[in-house]
Amino acid sequence: MSDPPSVPAAETTASTSTNAPAPGVTNPNILPASHWATIPHTEDTDDEDSSYEDDNASSTASLTSSILEYRTVNGRTYHSERGNAQSWNPNDALHDESMDILHHVSTLMQRGKIYLAPIKDDVQKVLDVGCGTGIWAIDFADLFPSAEVVGVDISPQQPQWIPPNLKFEVDDVTQPWTYERNSFDYIHLRWLTGSIPDWDALYREIFATLKPGGYFEHKESACMLVSDDGTVREGSAIDQWGKVFTEAGKKFGRSFSVVEDGLQVEAMKKAGFEIIQEENLKTPLGPWPADENEKQIGLYNRLAIEQDVEGFLMYMWTMVMGWTKEEIQVYAAHLRRELRSPNIHAYYPQRVVIGRKPERSP
Repeated sequence: MSDPPSVPAAETTASTSTNAPAPGVTNPNILPASHWATIPHTEDTDDEDSSYEDDNASSTASLTSSILEYRTVNGRTYHSERGNAQSWNPNDALHDESMDILHHVSTLMQRGKIYLAPIKDDVQKVLDVGCGTGIWAIDFADLFPSAEVVGVDISPQQPQWIPPNLKFEVDDVTQPWTYERNSFDYIHLRWLTGSIPDWDALYREIFATLKPGGYFEHKESACMLVSDDGTVREGSAIDQWGKVFTEAGKKFGRSFSVVEDGLQVEAMKKAGFEIIQEENLKTPLGPWPADENEKQIGLYNRLAIEQDVEGFLMYMWTMVMGWTKEEIQVYAAHLRRELRSPNIHAYYPQRVVIGRKPERSP
């Protein structure tokens, strides 16, 4: 596999407009960046659904940036370019808030639970892979005060005030692991689609690091935004979201179709896990569902995307697909307008797969 595009450590700006799909694009259904400037759109307006009270916000206080030298791309910061690590998500406070809202969405989707694996109350050692803002690890450490919880990520963006049984580490999980073999009772991973060059290799490391009988839980979101009733139209902004990301992943060397391709189950079997549970979820975008719980999920989910549409898009769509910052802003306006339409019933699939390491394994 060829190396992904490299971004210099200094300020980087994609400024070349594209009136056709980026070089290498083979999907004829991907519209050029210039398309969105030809469609009239109204300015975004705030309403009561967009309010996000301070007491609902999770702490996103960051550790000092001197720990790692961050890169800046079109005004957004990303982890320093070291080793094999490549993350397309910003690590700044604005994007951290979006990710913390998505943690709340995930908890609502799982009926108030932050994990689904059948772990016991006396679980001793837990690892959160790609911990991001650290919110999941913090909540888990609070729930299991006698457990030793470790959160690992390539960026030190976690808060300083954490439970005493939790520690955060900065490391690249795509490199060979240095954790002791057969040492963790439970390993948790979610939302690393588009960031892992070799899922089979990562699963092998996870398998080797788990204790016999330990559990591995992996949750991912599909990048394709769809509807069951045809309200997500071909060529709409919502429709294009997943198509552009999928093509960008092919060029980037990191798949964005983990859920669509059934990668989790396949990689778990290859690694040697016994798959004990697979759960497929529909995550609504917007308050269109009739069910009150799903309506609330849709509201928070839309808020998470609207909070930082540009942050989700900026790296992949500029550095990989050749869009400009201004073109992304125009597209984002169309996307926000569609997300606020009560006539569009969009959602994205999520899949949770839980594997168990056999008591006796090779």
